[in-house]
Amino acid sequence: MAITSSAKKALRASKKKRVFNLRRKSTIEKQLKEFRRLVTAKDKAAAAKLISTVYQALDKAVKTNYLKANTSSRLKSRAMAALNKLN
Repeated sequence: MAITSSAKKALRASKKKRVFNLRRKSTIEKQLKEFRRLVTAKDKAAAAKLISTVYQALDKAVKTNYLKANTSSRLKSRAMAALNKLN
């Protein structure tokens, strides 16, 4: 349990950040899971529509320091490669 006032404030801040980070994480996971489902189903049109929302979620994660820039770039690159691989 926090004793000093600064430790109490840090605890409140970390709890608040945890909520935002969990929301960000679930958004990214849902978007990538749906994209992967469309790629395996060979639905190129729907996957092409969804790629922008995947990019948006990853860019927001980088902007808020949830993900590192290179991690986001790697995920975006792999997603686009999977999309381009479809006929």
